[in-house]
Amino acid sequence: MKTLIEIHALQNFAPSNLNRDDTGAPKDAMFGGTRRARVSSQCSKRAVRQFFGEKVGEGVFGADELAVRTKRLYQAVADALAGKRDSAEALAKAEIALSYVKLKAADSGKTQYLLFLGQREITGLADTVHECWDDIVAAVETDVEKPKGKAKKAAANSAPKDVQARIESIFNGGKAVDVALFGRMLADMPEKNQNAACQVAHAISTHAVEREFDFYTAVDDLKPEDTAGADMMGTVEFNSACYYRYAAIDWEKLVENLQGDTELAMRGLRTFLQGFVVAEPTGKQNTFAAHNPPEFVAISVCHNAAPRNYANAFEVAIRAKTGESLTRKSAEALCAKACDLQTAYPRNGKTFVLDLSKAELGDCGEVVKSLDDALNMMQVAVEE
Repeated sequence: MKTLIEIHALQNFAPSNLNRDDTGAPKDAMFGGTRRARVSSQCSKRAVRQFFGEKVGEGVFGADELAVRTKRLYQAVADALAGKRDSAEALAKAEIALSYVKLKAADSGKTQYLLFLGQREITGLADTVHECWDDIVAAVETDVEKPKGKAKKAAANSAPKDVQARIESIFNGGKAVDVALFGRMLADMPEKNQNAACQVAHAISTHAVEREFDFYTAVDDLKPEDTAGADMMGTVEFNSACYYRYAAIDWEKLVENLQGDTELAMRGLRTFLQGFVVAEPTGKQNTFAAHNPPEFVAISVCHNAAPRNYANAFEVAIRAKTGESLTRKSAEALCAKACDLQTAYPRNGKTFVLDLSKAELGDCGEVVKSLDDALNMMQVAVEE
């Protein structure tokens, strides 16, 4: 039986620039014929991954239950061998060993692209380099320069097969929660890719937005008192928006990615849902301090059902009149859309709603008083 966990949130941010494009402007998108504020799914996932890192210090996760995204894998392996092997030699051995699985170094001494690896995978690579030290040798160079793809293949073909097999076996996700949730792609080892258990939508505003500009000036504190004028000036773009945010998690896929460890999967699921609610993008927060928690959160647990993103509740942009709450009107539109879809396409499941907007919820779900209550009830529904 397939179990699907979904989370919907409405979060009204004060003036801010949480997620910028290449010009420094807040990201946006056209939806329903109007311009909407947007926060990318990558930005949201990054905030959750940072939240996971904070949970290591609280004892929720061990450091070896998370992953890192890096080009500096060779240095990470050498660092793990500190005190056991010479650092420079370990770095060279790491480059050779990883070439056995077609991960060739770039000219900078880094991998050619970012790798998303569990800490256990990095530790396993270090152990293999240490234990197979004498067997890890570079391929014999020839005077003929080979194309990059053929050079990778030649390095792999020259590898001691037992060492190569051992290195290949290490790339299994390492039971890292964030790899299991968000997946990864290893271009040179597609068989080691991991399909994500979680899908995260780009957050969009429930209403139309226009970009605004903050003109700022700065004065040199040490300039003579009789000197007038600013010493620096410029503009910062920002907006203020009530975002609809959505994510869906395939429970069985999460457990599979974590090699059948249901206890770790539940810890990962609860922490992801908690982080999705409380973790914020950090863009320009020192300038705007837009720390505004969601005022509406709905968590659904469904069985043998397709996921449902309720963004079409806002296809017609929400407009709040003077004295009306934009968040409340957005919550009522979301609940109305959820009820309409449930009538048209019934699903077997439960929904738990935390609502601070005082919206008219209809039959949207069971109301709870806190996020912890919603998470506890979610866990019971998943384990039923």
